[in-house]
Amino acid sequence: MRWFSIIAIYFLFWFLSLFVVLPFSARTAEEAGEKALPGHTESAPHAFRPWLVVWRTTLVATILMVAFYAVYRSGYININIPGDAVNRIP
Repeated sequence: MRWFSIIAIYFLFWFLSLFVVLPFSARTAEEAGEKALPGHTESAPHAFRPWLVVWRTTLVATILMVAFYAVYRSGYININIPGDAVNRIP
């Protein structure tokens, strides 16, 4: 696998992980026992910590990428196109 493919797949895993990790530990002001600030919606997070979300996302994406690469290297995923399929490509 080429290095550019590895980077591209990692970023796909990273953005997928971002949307999985984002809701965790996001508490509203009501859940935190505080009063919501004027102009904020009730569902807005009370204290949003973006660097914690980035760190968690990077950790999850790295674990997924290592698992994907291990499966790729073991031969369970084959990216070679068979010769008869190449002849059918218009």
